[in-house]
Order: sequence, then C-alpha cells, then structure tokens
Amino acid sequence: MKRKYKEYEKSLIPMPLLAFLADYNKNIPNGFPCVSVAILQKFQSINPGLFRHGDTWSIARHRKKLIDWLSTNHVTA
Repeated sequence: MKRKYKEYEKSLIPMPLLAFLADYNKNIPNGFPCVSVAILQKFQSINPGLFRHGDTWSIARHRKKLIDWLSTNHVTA
C-alpha cells in the first residue's frame, strides 16, 4: 500500500509541458496514441480550466482527461 501511495504522490507533482510529454509517452500503454508538444498545446488551449494555477501539468490531473480528449477527437501526433 505504501508503494501505491508514493506513486500517487509522484503523480501529483506539477511539471512543465516537456516533462509531462516525456512521462506520458514513456508510460502510456500499447495501443494508446503518443502525443507531441503541438497536441498538448491544443489540449491546453481548449481546456483552460485545467490550467488555472499556471502552465504546469500533472499526471493525476491531466493524463486521463488527455486520453479521453484524444479518443474523442482522433488527434494524432
């Protein structure tokens, strides 16, 4: 249980766009689309409410929403 908590804590850490991009593409399951800077910037411009606290990303806050958005918009890298 302690390990899962540490992983969750890590997922909450705010990071810049390029760090999120690298982490997302490294850890995305097979079959899911990879993303590019352009895709992340488009997602950010369409969802400004997710970025009220600056231009930072976190796995916990943005990953699932990004995956959902990608699947409904058929965006490719």
